[in-house]
Amino acid sequence: MKRTIVSAFGGLSEAHRRRIDKTAEKLGFEVLFFNSDHEAEKAVSAAEVLFSESVFLAEKAVNAKWICSPFAGMDRFAESPLAGRKDVLFSNTSGAYGIAISEHIVLTALQILRRQEEYRRIISMHEWKRDLPVRSLYGSRIVIAGTGDIGRNTAIRMRAFSPASITGINQSLENPDSVFDQVIPSTSLPLILPDTDILILALPETPATRHLISASVLSLMPEGMILINVGRGSAIDQAALISRLREGTLYAGLDVFEEEPIPEKDAIWDCPNLIITPHCAGNTSLPYTVDLITDLFLEDLKNYAEGLPLKRQVNLTRGY
Repeated sequence: MKRTIVSAFGGLSEAHRRRIDKTAEKLGFEVLFFNSDHEAEKAVSAAEVLFSESVFLAEKAVNAKWICSPFAGMDRFAESPLAGRKDVLFSNTSGAYGIAISEHIVLTALQILRRQEEYRRIISMHEWKRDLPVRSLYGSRIVIAGTGDIGRNTAIRMRAFSPASITGINQSLENPDSVFDQVIPSTSLPLILPDTDILILALPETPATRHLISASVLSLMPEGMILINVGRGSAIDQAALISRLREGTLYAGLDVFEEEPIPEKDAIWDCPNLIITPHCAGNTSLPYTVDLITDLFLEDLKNYAEGLPLKRQVNLTRGY
């Protein structure tokens, strides 16, 4: 009797589904594909493996032995009763989003440095003004908090612009592929901030990262510094950031927020010097991203079927 995999990840194309089906069949699994939680709800209780980002479905997968999210972030799972289940392996597809999100980071940094939002407003009023002072990634001092797949890919792409330095921040002080000029712990962030031009946050949500960028840390940021966050909104004290942005001395590009969607009357909407994107930096509309998600899931499916450790297993208590 074949074992059951329920896939409820709507981003899969027919080609991706065929790949998963082919590999699963060789390993003794039957795959049931669904496009929504509603469609999958009745079938999920029989699943041994669930491939979905839905906490709702995961909580109903009472017989599951392995739950794999096609997203990198696992904070919603960690905040649910699922965190108490010791009979289930949890994993993600961390490693699929580095290219997409690093391109978004470069785009955001260049938009701010080259004053593109302001020029867009000028052009919308049919005015011809071309004297706004601009800056460059060339010679910039860049700090990247989080040196995993996203941080590493960002460092590689930023290096092409010849910045003065690229510093990574992680607690292990590992320097993957030596892409960073130096790696420091988060406790050293206040020391390096006064000499930073661009700070990029690519961090998971954990107790240690919550409000890492506090009001006191924001006060250390030099005039004109750019803060970009593509990790989790909880890393920044958003109220304190709003105050600093309104002073006009800081620039920011945020793809993630403390509350999502942003409430209609939230003060963050109308902050000056801020580019807002709706948590779309790693959007799975990029086919290459879904190719990688499929590759990583199938790699761990083989590991699971053979009784080997999952490469992207997540500790929900730790948060990553």
